[in-house]
Amino acid sequence: MSPRGVTTPDVRERLFAAAERVLERDGPGALTSRAVTAEADCAKGLLHAHFRGLDEFVAELVLDRFARVARQAGELRGRAGQDTVAENLLGIALALLSSAGPAVAGLALTRPAASSHIREALAGGAPGFDTVQDAITDYLDAERRGGRITEGADTAAAALALVGTVHHLLMTGTHDRQGARERAGQLVALLDAALRHGPGPVAD
Repeated sequence: MSPRGVTTPDVRERLFAAAERVLERDGPGALTSRAVTAEADCAKGLLHAHFRGLDEFVAELVLDRFARVARQAGELRGRAGQDTVAENLLGIALALLSSAGPAVAGLALTRPAASSHIREALAGGAPGFDTVQDAITDYLDAERRGGRITEGADTAAAALALVGTVHHLLMTGTHDRQGARERAGQLVALLDAALRHGPGPVAD
């Protein structure tokens, strides 16, 4: 998406992985172009040769990680009937939690230019949470046809609950990654029970 292009895909990933390590180790305040290139052990100007500054770099990192998880979610339907529904849902939930890393997602929110770039890309069709939600719904529909979840299961609502909760955890769980994973697991357990047995009785 950079007007200068990215001619060497492994360089792009090398910079992205380096940025994630800097954020994990030193926090958002330490993320600079120089810190990224030093961590990647490459020339200082390499980041600016491929991106129009740090804001675009951060935005492209988030979008790249969302696209990666969207590809994983797209493979869910092929897993219908394999492992358990809970295991498959938890796998995609955890992938989403680490998709851009809570620190990266939080950093993007603090940089208006990066946030704007992400919004524009998503509006233009780049894969994001909606793509993942649709893929989860398709997967659950396949499991319903296969008889592993109840006929009356609201698959779209379950997918929305999972993706919406993970989105919330990404935005608020920056400093408690293990806690976010545990809460995602608790939600998956609740969804799995409802999908397999139907919702509980409604109190009068």
